Amino acid sequence: MRPQQFPEIEIDARGKLVVSVMAGVSVATIASRTGAGDIVRAMPNAAMEIGKSFTPWYATPTVSPEDKAIVQALFDACGEGAEVSSEHHVDYCAGLTGSGAAFPALLAQAMMAHAIGQGLSPEFAARAAKSVVAEAAQLLGGVQGDVAGMIAAMIGYQGTTAAALETMIARGFLDAVGGARRGA
Repeated sequence: MRPQQFPEIEIDARGKLVVSVMAGVSVATIASRTGAGDIVRAMPNAAMEIGKSFTPWYATPTVSPEDKAIVQALFDACGEGAEVSSEHHVDYCAGLTGSGAAFPALLAQAMMAHAIGQGLSPEFAARAAKSVVAEAAQLLGGVQGDVAGMIAAMIGYQGTTAAALETMIARGFLDAVGGARRGA
């Protein structure tokens, strides 16, 4: 169900646990439409299809530890679930983690367009860009949270990657990403 369809649905969920993956539909709205008090809001992404979604979730204070364990297991089965302390964090994560592959896909598309503009075939450009994004994801998964350290090390090497990173940063890449997140 899409969030815009939710107002049309009549559900009596009193006494039931309701788990929502609808972006932008608040706990208060879910409670008023369903009568439920035990509500979990979550923001998975398309990587659920391959068991790699990072899914932040928020539970109302009345959700039992047993139900929270079930919710955690549910989202861990699709990748990794992580409880957040505020419903606001789920809303924020709609544009952060909920966007899933969209952000790396946009980067890959930009890389492909530039490569094609340099005379490489579309097929080659697609293979190269997808490979860079996929390999980077694997490498990034192993840095144990020290993303800034990884970037600093690459800049410190002062090779072609450093030049590219410095150019992207100087041209506002970080601000563009933050601005896009604020616009979500």
